[in-house]
Amino acid sequence: MKKVVIIDSHTGGEPTRTVISGGPDLGGGSVAARAEVFARECGEFRCGVINEPRGSDVLVGALLVEPEDPASACGVIFFNNVGVLGMCGHGTIGLVETLAWQGKLAVGEHVIETPVGNVTARRHGDGRVSVRNVLSYRKAAGVELDVPELGRVKGDVAWGGNWFFLVKEPQRDLRMENLESLTAEAWRIRQAVNAGGFPEVDHVEFFGPPGDPANHSRNFVLCPGKAWDRSPCGTGTSAKLACLAADGALVAGEIWCQESLIGSVFEGTYETAGGGVGVIPTITGRAWVTAETVLIFDPSDPFRGGIV
Repeated sequence: MKKVVIIDSHTGGEPTRTVISGGPDLGGGSVAARAEVFARECGEFRCGVINEPRGSDVLVGALLVEPEDPASACGVIFFNNVGVLGMCGHGTIGLVETLAWQGKLAVGEHVIETPVGNVTARRHGDGRVSVRNVLSYRKAAGVELDVPELGRVKGDVAWGGNWFFLVKEPQRDLRMENLESLTAEAWRIRQAVNAGGFPEVDHVEFFGPPGDPANHSRNFVLCPGKAWDRSPCGTGTSAKLACLAADGALVAGEIWCQESLIGSVFEGTYETAGGGVGVIPTITGRAWVTAETVLIFDPSDPFRGGIV
């Protein structure tokens, strides 16, 4: 019987499943190198932890690994129902709350190693967490696509730790009752942007007016495995900040309040990066631990590796 100890949390409604122990041996080296090993060799473990019958498509996994630099708090490999993620903003906030729940992380700043670079997480005294993300930038502005059943769609391609296609003017309101249509439209757009010369894009993000006038915008984010993000999406908000900065629509240090489809909010700010290419975003949100448990992988279970 293989046993995997996990702690579940949610950040703004989006769940994170942190693997505390029982994960695969990925060897040494950088977190990026170990993430490649995980992606190549550990598909059954990934699916078994995330997918049904133990999980669901919306879950994001966070595999704790030893950092390459002993001065770092930890290393982490994020993964979902279809593969490995570069970075995950809500997942980093959930990871910090999980380690604090265990008594392993105090208030203050902590370096966390991810496959796309180191991030710095600050745990505040009130429980909020600020994540200073990797360099984020816009790769292409005003990309126009001919999308089947939708017609002409225009958006930006940007990096915020993952690759996004950001649409400022979606064809319908960002409301829960439009969820199925938003999902279908975002999936068609992803296929079109991939075919249009940006195969790296795996997230599609729509923006619209906020439900709460105290916020700047509401978003809808479709993740790589076709699940929609319940949180305002940390890497998606980072990509948005990079686009706002490139447009001169937000100055360094100014707060951008990004609202999710369910009304949860991330606060985002940025600082300019050296060389004038891109920005360094900081995303602030709050997570809550929801469960501590042990996953059991019975060799006789035909679905021990998850339902793919």
